[in-house]
Amino acid sequence: LRMLQVKLIVTGDDFGYCPRRNQGIVDCFLAGAISNVSLLVNGSAAADAAKLARRYNIPIGLHANLSEGSPVCEVLKTNSSLLNQDGFFHGKMGFRTALSKGLLKMSEVKQELKAQVELFHELTGHLPPHMDGHQHVHVLPEVRHVFAEVLEEYGIKYTRVPIEPGLHNCDWIPPSLMDFYLGVEEDSFNTVDVFTKHGIRWADIYIGLSTMGRNMSVSSVRSAIDSAVLQLRARAAPGGAGTIELMVHPGYPSVPPAGGCGEGPDDFSQSWERLHELQTLIKPELQSHYKSRNIQLCSFKDL
Repeated sequence: LRMLQVKLIVTGDDFGYCPRRNQGIVDCFLAGAISNVSLLVNGSAAADAAKLARRYNIPIGLHANLSEGSPVCEVLKTNSSLLNQDGFFHGKMGFRTALSKGLLKMSEVKQELKAQVELFHELTGHLPPHMDGHQHVHVLPEVRHVFAEVLEEYGIKYTRVPIEPGLHNCDWIPPSLMDFYLGVEEDSFNTVDVFTKHGIRWADIYIGLSTMGRNMSVSSVRSAIDSAVLQLRARAAPGGAGTIELMVHPGYPSVPPAGGCGEGPDDFSQSWERLHELQTLIKPELQSHYKSRNIQLCSFKDL
């Protein structure tokens, strides 16, 4: 029986957030530890990130952001439903609250998403081969429909659907974070039909919630990948192939005031957890594990 050919896309999120994040992501890519990046076009170091991607030939997609910092669409920078009293996006949880209260205009969500695609095109010289959502906003009710329309309009084929197998067994995740993750999972289940209807595709299996920040270790990544491979084997036709996306957030910690998306860097970006991810991902034991499992690193544009 031929071994299943597994393609692993290791995506470094938040490229463009700050110069030190960019440097960490590039170092990871050059070490062969990540194979794909997701650009925050409203990040304070986005133009620099696009230049680095060009220089090192790093496959790059769009990390659509509706929750942190400032919009890129000029019209929405003042007096828009996407902004709080301080004139910034509502934040990770604030966005969800405003949405559930019916306060967000979907026409403005669409306007901003399109402006981000256009800016991505301007910065990189091409459309994003994949587009996902910062803090998973793209799978939220209502937003998912608008997001899918924008991808279809621009012919962007790939996205991310954050349903992680085995998430429920991860007893090391604190309850408050687990509640957030389970919300993301439920939203993702409800998004599958919407994305399918619009002809959008995503990796067969997603990993990244259980391995974020301090929870990342060689063994946590290895076991998540091994259980994903088992699932793929169970599903795949003989001699078939399967794809896994591993979402990661490597970088050197942000040093304020540099960084962020208009408001300065958040706590997670200034924490040691970013560096911990970087140091874990570049460990040779991980790379050799991929090889022993016949796992090939690639990007969405290689699929």
